[in-house]
Amino acid sequence: MIDPVQLAQALIRRPSITPDDEGAIGVVAGALETLGFDTVALPFAGDGGPRTENLYARRGENGPVFCFAGHTDVVPPGDLHFWKHDPFGAVIENGILYGRGAVDMKSAIACFVAAVERHLANGPLKGSIVFLITGDEEGDAINGTPKMLRWLKDKAITLDHCLIGEPSSSVTVGDGLKIGRRGSLNTRVTVEGVQGHIAWPGKAKNPVHALADFVVRLAKTPLDSGTALFDPSTLGFSTFDVGNPTCNLIPAKATGAFNIRFNDTHSYESLTDHLKAVAKAVSDDTGCVVTLDFSLSGVADAVQPGPFMDLLDRAVAGVTGTTPGHDTGGGTSDGRFIKDLCPVVELGLINATMHQSNECVKLADLAQLTDIYTAILDAYFHE
Repeated sequence: MIDPVQLAQALIRRPSITPDDEGAIGVVAGALETLGFDTVALPFAGDGGPRTENLYARRGENGPVFCFAGHTDVVPPGDLHFWKHDPFGAVIENGILYGRGAVDMKSAIACFVAAVERHLANGPLKGSIVFLITGDEEGDAINGTPKMLRWLKDKAITLDHCLIGEPSSSVTVGDGLKIGRRGSLNTRVTVEGVQGHIAWPGKAKNPVHALADFVVRLAKTPLDSGTALFDPSTLGFSTFDVGNPTCNLIPAKATGAFNIRFNDTHSYESLTDHLKAVAKAVSDDTGCVVTLDFSLSGVADAVQPGPFMDLLDRAVAGVTGTTPGHDTGGGTSDGRFIKDLCPVVELGLINATMHQSNECVKLADLAQLTDIYTAILDAYFHE
């Protein structure tokens, strides 16, 4: 049988730092082919993004269609001085597997492949299982999942439900399901004033003061108080730049950037209208010109209570003894694209060490996650 630990090690040993694949997609394809999956390599390039290796794999022809989605690319390991083992060595020490991608999320892919094998051992597959694996989740997501989904649409391939192996657990494996994701809006603000002598502020228009006013107006007023499925939306500035080394000179321009993680109270239009109104108020009060540049990463969306969520809760509780919590926090994932095709939920390992030095996972956690995935498949295709 497929050992999820050995498969996870094989994947970790491929240094697939975005956008490099280094053979990681091939490792997944090879494992699935041994289980009777038809695999299709989907390399995409262009549109300002790097060439990306992707994989579509399927076993079965009929519905329902259950999809497992994930990514083999990883973030860089950073300063190697802080790692106790080679980040791509997949070393096991005292029952713990170390390596970049051990949590996010090569091990989850390994667990799902192993779970599929166990499920198939029960008898004929009563539907279809699909894998969508990308090498561009940690990057710009230009030539990864979005283009795979367009390929599915062109082929008239549909999905009924999807599970993503992102690390959703906090303390114990299976203690949390991410049932949705907040929207994410990036904004760059540029304030243009009139340059002048610092001792003669009346002869100039200070863009630094205007930008500071803009920051305060946004920061002091909450966007909302949260909804039934989402925490309150947040707004955070990430930079405030002037580039002026001279103490007695009022600069001509100041810039800043911020991100809003928003819930289902808001839309792109409602948020941008609000931000434009604040910018206009600052412009009117200061005489400076405030312009905004928006970039939307995704909108808020969540899986509603119903049969699919009940199935997941029962399957997890059957293995762990505890019904998982549901949340919509954290960052974004490729679920923000897949949600347009079918309901999507994230369920994976404990997220304590993801993206950190010495990223690691207990071997016992891999065994339990495999059991959970197996239970989900058994319940899904039984019901």
